Amino acid sequence: MSNTIIKVENLSKAYQLGEIGTGTISRDLERWYARLRGKEDPFLRIGETNNRNIKGNSDISWSLKDINFEIEQGDAVGIIGPNGAGKSTLLKILSRVTSPTSGRIIGKGRIASLLEVGTGFHPELTGRENIYLNGAILGMRRKEITKKFDEIVDFAGVERYIDTPVKRYSSGMYVRLAFAVAAYLDSEILVIDEVLAVGDAEFQQKCLGKMGEISKGEGRTVLFVSHNMGSIAELCNKAILLRNGQLIQHGDAQQIINRYINNEENQQSVWHKSSEKFSSQFFDLLSFYIVNEHKEMNDTGVARNDAKTGVCLKFNTNELNADFCYGIAFYDQHETLLYWSYQTDKSKVEWLQPEIGTNQIIIWLPQHMLNQGSYRIRPLASLHYIKWLVAPNAGPSIHLKILGGLSNSPIWNDARPGLLAPVLDFERI
Repeated sequence: MSNTIIKVENLSKAYQLGEIGTGTISRDLERWYARLRGKEDPFLRIGETNNRNIKGNSDISWSLKDINFEIEQGDAVGIIGPNGAGKSTLLKILSRVTSPTSGRIIGKGRIASLLEVGTGFHPELTGRENIYLNGAILGMRRKEITKKFDEIVDFAGVERYIDTPVKRYSSGMYVRLAFAVAAYLDSEILVIDEVLAVGDAEFQQKCLGKMGEISKGEGRTVLFVSHNMGSIAELCNKAILLRNGQLIQHGDAQQIINRYINNEENQQSVWHKSSEKFSSQFFDLLSFYIVNEHKEMNDTGVARNDAKTGVCLKFNTNELNADFCYGIAFYDQHETLLYWSYQTDKSKVEWLQPEIGTNQIIIWLPQHMLNQGSYRIRPLASLHYIKWLVAPNAGPSIHLKILGGLSNSPIWNDARPGLLAPVLDFERI
């Protein structure tokens, strides 16, 4: 007997860009008649793959195109790929939040999904009421939900607020409760998008442990989207690699992680704006790249441990706001976060506040700190504690490769064990 729990056949999803409609009544009627007969939309044939880096000639974009794979019961499957690859769209289709344009999915069992903060929660209902609501949606009886209730609240750590409407929860509280509901209520398939990045590091590790327990201990299937390759490697035995809406590879998780990390597209050290994605009322990101000690662009992205190396952030400020702050997030090659740094980290006198118009800021990296290896840097911009303008794991990224060890050490010039290789001061007292 087959253990296949999800089978995806020729799955495609197209989105209309710009205004919805064909432009003429006759073509609208032709589209309607094709749909009435169960035929494919005749005007989707002109669509293109979802490559955001080039300007298309069509107003149809294929977010997913001809995807085929099978997932077996008990598998923990990581879905990886660059931003815009189609990962979230695939999870929405698997969760039946949206329907495919063509193709089909054959699935067995109930699906519990956590796709974005607040998915499946009614903001006016309390945490308690939302737990029962989600259980009812999964087809569970009240008695079954009550049995799991204490475990859910304990895992989420929101006991004090369980009878408060969830619209008053912070984003972290939202995610903790939503994950606990999805993980503990009976379902054969658990679908998790990148929302765990909202939680703190301790809770993320707690969630990974629970997902591992669900997959290995309970034999349930887990689908997990993340940019953190360390988390994917820790949790998943299988992986799916997507790029521009197309399936590149499906199979062993570690092999696919290695292929993704070593892909040429991930080695670029210069990013220039090609769309309006990172534009807002306050902020318009123009470019992001590595510079050398002379403040010149380093398009190779290669530097030594002891070299003066920086990151240039070029952006337009359209409107001044006292809450606006910007910086960078620094990751290792497995997308494990090493640190964030904002211009507001120093004393207020030293804050480099933006000016109206074009700003070009260099953020100097600490010398004698990074070990030999590959790193990834992402820009950050936000209205402090209000909203993200460019969020971690949602913005563009550039690559930095550190070569050699410590050139000023007379006896050790190779890479050292560990992530970092700082040169420390020693003093006799």
